[in-house]
Amino acid sequence: MVLLVAASSCSVRRFLPPGEKLYKGSTIVIKKNPEVKQTNKQLKKHLKQAVSPRRNKFLLGQPYKVWWWYVIGESKNERGLKLFLRKKLGEAPVLSRKVNAVVTAENMQSFMENTGYFHTTVQGDTVNISYFTEAIYTVQVQPQYHLKSITWVSDSTALLKLLEARQKRGILKVGQPYSLSNISSERDQLDLYLKTKGYYYFSPDYLMAYADSTIGNRQIDLYLNVKKTTPDAAMHPYKINKIVVYPNYSLVSTQLDTNILGAIKYDGLHIKDSAKKFKPRLFARTITYRPGRLYNSRSQNSTLNRFINLGAFKFVKNRFDPVVDSGDIYRLNVYYYLTPAKKKSFQGEVNAFTKENNSLGAQLSANWKNRNLFKGAELLTIKAYTGFEVSIADSLRNNNSYRIGGEASIRFPRYAVPFLRIKENNFYPPNTNLLLGYELYRKQLLYTKNLFRLQYDFTWKKNIRTEYTLAPLSISYLNASSITDSFYNQAVVTPAILLNVYTEAILGSYFSYTYNNAQGRRKNKFYFNASIDLSGNLAGLITGAKRYRQKTIFNTPFAQYVKTDFDLHYTRALSNKWDWANRLQVGIGLPYSNSALLPFAKQYIIGGSSSIRGFRVRNLGPGTHKPSADDQRFFQIIGGDYKFLFNTEIRVPITKSLSTAVFVDAGNIWTKDTLLFGPSGKLSKNWYKELAVATGIGLRYDVNVLIIRVDLGIPLRKPYLPDGQRWVFKQIDFGSGVWRRENLILNIALGLPF
Repeated sequence: MVLLVAASSCSVRRFLPPGEKLYKGSTIVIKKNPEVKQTNKQLKKHLKQAVSPRRNKFLLGQPYKVWWWYVIGESKNERGLKLFLRKKLGEAPVLSRKVNAVVTAENMQSFMENTGYFHTTVQGDTVNISYFTEAIYTVQVQPQYHLKSITWVSDSTALLKLLEARQKRGILKVGQPYSLSNISSERDQLDLYLKTKGYYYFSPDYLMAYADSTIGNRQIDLYLNVKKTTPDAAMHPYKINKIVVYPNYSLVSTQLDTNILGAIKYDGLHIKDSAKKFKPRLFARTITYRPGRLYNSRSQNSTLNRFINLGAFKFVKNRFDPVVDSGDIYRLNVYYYLTPAKKKSFQGEVNAFTKENNSLGAQLSANWKNRNLFKGAELLTIKAYTGFEVSIADSLRNNNSYRIGGEASIRFPRYAVPFLRIKENNFYPPNTNLLLGYELYRKQLLYTKNLFRLQYDFTWKKNIRTEYTLAPLSISYLNASSITDSFYNQAVVTPAILLNVYTEAILGSYFSYTYNNAQGRRKNKFYFNASIDLSGNLAGLITGAKRYRQKTIFNTPFAQYVKTDFDLHYTRALSNKWDWANRLQVGIGLPYSNSALLPFAKQYIIGGSSSIRGFRVRNLGPGTHKPSADDQRFFQIIGGDYKFLFNTEIRVPITKSLSTAVFVDAGNIWTKDTLLFGPSGKLSKNWYKELAVATGIGLRYDVNVLIIRVDLGIPLRKPYLPDGQRWVFKQIDFGSGVWRRENLILNIALGLPF
C-alpha cells in the first residue's frame, strides 16, 4: 500500500487536464462571537453539511483511488472487467473547476441562517499548492436565535382550532433554537394529522410561518397560519360516500371502471366480482372503514397494507373521487382495483450440499400452491421432497442415509379460531397456520425413523418492530422401525444409543416474542427474540407421570420439558460503512418427570457456519465431551439441554458488493443428566471453564438476491482437552499440514451468520 501511495504521488499530476488541479478538500476557519456557546468542533461538524463538492479519498496525503482511475483507463465497452475494476478500485477525480468557493460560502451562510445563526457571515477562497486546490472558508459566527413564542393567527374555523391544538404536541417548542427544517417537519406532521381528520385535499404548502426576529435579545416570535389562497376543498373535512371493489381488474384496461352495475352490496361495500372468485366477507374484513365515516389516511394505508399482505393479489391500486351531485359536496367515492395473483403454481428445486462431517448429498423438492383455496385468500402449500446423504469418511461409509417426506399447510389471513372472534390490528393482519407433515428417515444398516407433525399457530404484529407467535398445539410423533442386529450389537457396548430408536410423542405448545428495529441504516440496531416451549404438562397431569418413560398415551411415551430461549443481536455502526455486530444466545431446557433429556429434535447443537466457526458441527460438546466417530455414526444429533453462544465480528466493506469480517466466537452446550455422555457433558458450576473459543476471517459477496459467505475459522480454546491445556494459542502452526487439516475450518454458507 505504501508503494501504491508513492506511485500515485508521482503519477496523478501527469494525468490531469491542462490548467486543472485536483481538489484536496476544504478548511473551515471559525471566528465566533464570545457569546456563542457551541465549540469550534461542534460548529465545524455542523458547517461541513453545507460544504460541496466532496473531495476524493486520500491515504497518507495522496489520492490513491484517483491514481487507479487513470491507470486502469477508460473502457471502450459498457461492460467488462476493465470497467468493473475502474469502478471498484478507482474514483473519478474531483477537479478544481468543480469548486466555486464563493457560491459554497453563500450556501453555508444560508445554512447557518436556516439553523438560527442569524447575521453570521461566510467568506470563501481557494489556494493552490502543487497540483492541488484547497478551499478555505472563514466563518464569523454570531449567537444562535431561539423561539420565544409560537402563536397561531387563528379565527373561529374548525380547521385552525385543530391545527392549534395539535401543534402544542408537535416538534416546535418554546426555548429551542430556530430551525427552518423543524418548521418544515412541523408542517408535514400537521398535514398528516389533518389527513386523519378528513382533510383529504389539504397540503403542507397551505401552511405558512412568519418569524419576527426584531424583538431583541436574540429571540424570535413565530407566527403560524393557513394561507388565504388555500382552496375551499382543502378547508373542509370529507366523508366517505361509497366504497367499490373491483377484484378482477386487468392491467391491460385502458381506463379505470367506476360502474357499479352488477355489483353486490355487502356490509356497506359494493363488490363487482362477476367471476365470483372471492367471498364478499374477505373485502369486508380487509377494508377498515365504511361509508359515512370521515376520510382517514391511517385507515386507507392500513387497508392497502392488508390487501398487499393477503398474497392473493398481484397489484393493488385505488382512487378517490369527489362526489359532484347535489347535496353535501364534501364526500368521496372510493374505488379499489385488485389484480389477482396466479391462483395455482408449481415449483421444483434441486439442491446439492456438503456437510462439515465429511458427508455430501442432494435433495429434490416440489411445491404446489393454491393462493385462494376457500375464496378467502387462504394459501394452501403442498410440499414433497426426497434426498440422500452419503459419507466419504471411512468409519461412516456403510451408514449412508436417505429421507422422503411431505407436508401440507394452510395459511388463513385472519384469526381462525372456532367459536371465537378476536379483534385484529388494522394495519398488520394476523395469520393462522395449520400444518401436517410426515418424514421417513432411513439410516442404512441401522434403523428407520417415521416422524409425524401437526401444528396449529398464530402470528401477529403489534407494530412494524414487534411480532408474536403462539402455537397452542404442536404435536410430533417419532417411531423407529427396521432396527438391525448391527445396531443392537453396538448398543451392548454403548447402551445410550438406544435413545435413537425410542418411540416418543411431543405434545407441546409454544410462544415467541420478537423485537426488531434493524430496518434501514441506523447507528444502533437491536434484534431480540424470547420463546418458551412446553410439552407434556397436561398429559403428565392426567397420567401422573413421575419418572423417566413411566407413562404413555396411546401406548407411546411422551416428552415432558420446559424449554426457553433468548436471542439478542446488537449491531453498532462504527462509521458510515463499518459495523460491529454481536449476538448472545442462551437456551435452557428442563426435562422432567417422564423425560430425562430433551427429545433429539429439541436438543441444542453447536459448531458450524452460523455458530462457532472454528469447530465443525457435531464435533463440539456437550461440556468437555469430544464426539467420536461412533457418536456421529449412531446419533442423528450430538446435542444438549443447555446452550450458551456469543459471537462478535467487525464487518468492513471492500467494494459495493464485497465485504470482509473478523470474528470471535465462544460457547458450548451441556446436558442435564449423565445418561448420554457421562459426567463430561453435564452442566456444572464451572461451565464457564468449558467454553470453546474460535476466531477467523470471512468474506461476503452480495449478489443482490442473496449473500454468499465464506468464513475461515481456527480454534483458540478446546474444552475437551485437559484443564490447563485448553488454550491452544501456542499450537497454531499454519506451516504444518497436519495442523491445518485438524484446525482450519472452512465454512461456506448463504446469508450473514447473524
